[in-house]
Amino acid sequence: MTSRGTFRQRFFAWLLTLGDAPYERAMAARKRGLLGDLAGTVVEIGPGTGVNLSYYRSDVRWIGIEPNPYLHRQLREAAARQGLAIDLRASAAHATGLPDGSADAVVSTLVLCSVSDVETTLREVLRVLRPGGRLAFIEHVAAPQGTRRRWVQNSLRPVWSVLADGCHPNRETWRAIEGAGFAEVHMEHFEAPTPTVIRPHVAGVARKGGPPSLPTVR
Repeated sequence: MTSRGTFRQRFFAWLLTLGDAPYERAMAARKRGLLGDLAGTVVEIGPGTGVNLSYYRSDVRWIGIEPNPYLHRQLREAAARQGLAIDLRASAAHATGLPDGSADAVVSTLVLCSVSDVETTLREVLRVLRPGGRLAFIEHVAAPQGTRRRWVQNSLRPVWSVLADGCHPNRETWRAIEGAGFAEVHMEHFEAPTPTVIRPHVAGVARKGGPPSLPTVR
């Protein structure tokens, strides 16, 4: 890891620890609907400080893929508060190291904006999902082409990416999910209570093809 990478990860981890209570309150109902009934082995990519942990059932087997080591302490503390046993790994979303078909669900919230290659990451998601498994996601996305907001997103992207650990405010993530090869994609576009540059959001579920299998037993 380079010194620059270390500083950027430290800085981003510090930003995340500040939290965003208004955003989390606004997203709570959506998160309960997307995450509350997940069962078996749940892989969360980029879980950050663990803001989603309170939405999971207590009997899930939770695996966190968090490459930023400066967030691991907060994640373990959040899990302890929830009484949730976790398996935390410092691998990357595009190369989790998990076996094929080992996850009943994958969760991504505000992560696909920051991965280095969203298509490769989604191929990894499909690889680790069991037949019938699902990707549950909430992501901020690009504004429509030709709008003033899209111009602002495009203009700010270079600086924004440095300050926000690789985040792309102008990424058309919904297109990548729709084109990734899932059997079904159910998605809603909406506006979130965030700074205007990242206000456009999508949330939904994408299901891998094949008959659903029984959830993994811990």
